[in-house]
Amino acid sequence: MSRFAFFNRSNTIHASSSEESQKPFNEILDRSGSLSRFYGSVESMKSSIRGRMVKKLCNLFESSPTKSEPRPASKLGSEPRAPSRLGSESRSASKLGSESGSGAKLGWESGMLFRLEGGEERIVVYLTSLRGIRRTFEDCNAVKMILKGFRIWVDERDVSMDRAFRKELQCVMGEENVSLPQVFIRGKYIGGADVIKHLFESGDLKRMLEGFPKMKPGFVCESCGDARFVPCENCSGSRKIFDEDEGLLKRCLECNENGLTKCPSCSCY
Repeated sequence: MSRFAFFNRSNTIHASSSEESQKPFNEILDRSGSLSRFYGSVESMKSSIRGRMVKKLCNLFESSPTKSEPRPASKLGSEPRAPSRLGSESRSASKLGSESGSGAKLGWESGMLFRLEGGEERIVVYLTSLRGIRRTFEDCNAVKMILKGFRIWVDERDVSMDRAFRKELQCVMGEENVSLPQVFIRGKYIGGADVIKHLFESGDLKRMLEGFPKMKPGFVCESCGDARFVPCENCSGSRKIFDEDEGLLKRCLECNENGLTKCPSCSCY
């Protein structure tokens, strides 16, 4: 026997091979029994888990919700309905614009509750020329371009140029935060940009603007350049005048907070 018998693995290899050789060849290669037992245990685990989940779901839905008791037939028609609030509440311009054609007409009819005094024979648009809010600025420009395409004079009241216009709009609408633009035709409230776009596409806006005098193509006011404002002639836009009697500077009462006044040429239309 070799002195390094401990490291000799030949005996174990031969022994294992001799033991395997005594077994039939089919038994050595046939592993179906062990595989079937393995998959059988896996399927039993799945079925037990599935069974517990189904049982929990059944417990959740065993107690059916309580059905509401049917109302007596005599009370169904006896209770008065709540009055419609379409005529008593203002609807936002975005909501009016998202509705169908009949919905936009309904918004225009309900807007008749907002009356603009002094605007019975003109088209008044409250807007802003500031670019602080991009969506608002684009909506104001879109409404201006739509109305300008009809070649009629529009009374544009820029709330960013005159604080009195903003207060006037808030007073008419009865709200402090009012979105821009807002359009009034013949003193009646029409709506914002979405409503005007919808009326323009449907052709209703053209019918609403019938009767207004047409202007010459490419007409531009020579006094203000369609800015609708000019510097105050009394104080030259400084908002201050010198009182010779008292020897003091006083606030000019003829211009707004920006030292501007309404264009005399545009205001005559």
